Amino acid sequence: MKDTKDWFTDWFNTSYYHTLYKSRNDEDAQLFMKNITAFLKLPTTAHILDLPCGKGRHSVFLNSLGYKVTGVDLAANSIDIAKEFENDTLEFGVQDMRAPIDIKYDAIFNLFTSFGYFDDDNEDILILKNVKEGLKEQGVFVFDFLNAERVKLNLVAKETKTVDNITFNIEREIKDGFIFKHIAFFADGKNHAYTEKVKYLDIDKMTDYFKTAGFTITDTFGDYHLNSYNAPTSDRLILVAKK
Repeated sequence: MKDTKDWFTDWFNTSYYHTLYKSRNDEDAQLFMKNITAFLKLPTTAHILDLPCGKGRHSVFLNSLGYKVTGVDLAANSIDIAKEFENDTLEFGVQDMRAPIDIKYDAIFNLFTSFGYFDDDNEDILILKNVKEGLKEQGVFVFDFLNAERVKLNLVAKETKTVDNITFNIEREIKDGFIFKHIAFFADGKNHAYTEKVKYLDIDKMTDYFKTAGFTITDTFGDYHLNSYNAPTSDRLILVAKK
């Protein structure tokens, strides 16, 4: 596989990324993990892959619920942080989602809009096919993405956030089938600029993706409480699928 230099390779590996998002709500993440594992009736004997895992917040909590968890992420910086939490039933490693998954899992979770980074639809579909191949025969895939329609209806075009004495100037736009988030700031004596780029994937497009990859969608939810999905108002697009 070619070594593609993508926007997330740089941005996710910076300390500034972790600074900007340091206030992410762990309570929401934990609520979702409790609710979805209970809904799926996942036994604690299950082995879960968190793909990609970032700094491991979902992985660590899933492990605390009794599950064996493997977390992988392309950002070595994040994995270095996550590895501090490793134990006999929790491990982390560096891996690109586009690479084949070499063992079979009972469940694979793709959480917190960790998808849709690529220009070519085939790369996104390749990830889903890799996930399908990485599941045991009765395995389950949990996909947690932003609700694109609600994002479009409620787009905040400009925003300023100050975190740890760094002022982040944020601009958002939707164009050419992508949701862009332009982030500019001054830190450590120089100006920085990064752009997050996530494909505009509504429920129809994701349903097509899943069908192409060979998945059957069994459940659709609109938030971490597992309420029904409503396109204009739901916070999230959560899909549960099987092979």
